[in-house]
Amino acid sequence: MSEIELDEQVKKKTRQKLKPPQSYKVLLHNDNYTTMEFVVFVLETVFRKSLMEATQIMIHVHENGIGVCGSYTFEVAETKVEAVHELAEQYEYPLQATMEEN
Repeated sequence: MSEIELDEQVKKKTRQKLKPPQSYKVLLHNDNYTTMEFVVFVLETVFRKSLMEATQIMIHVHENGIGVCGSYTFEVAETKVEAVHELAEQYEYPLQATMEEN
C-alpha cells in the first residue's frame, strides 16, 4: 500500500469518528420574587431574544415553573447560566438558571 493510499484511509476513518458537539439546553426556573419584567430583560440581554419571544418564554416559565431559553454547546450554555446568575445577583433577584443535555 502506498503512502498516499494509507493517508486516504486514515482521513476516512477520522472523518467517520467525528460527532457534532453535544447540545445543552439552558433552563430558567420560576420563583415568587423575580419580576416578569426582569425575566424579559434577562432573556433579551443574555439570550438575545426579541421582546415578543422573551415575553413568550417568560409566560411559559411563569405558568409551567420552568422554560427553555435556548440550546448551546457546553461552554456557551455554562457561560449563559453564569451570566443569568450574575445579573440576578446584581439586581438582587433569586432567579435561577440551569443546563441539561438535550
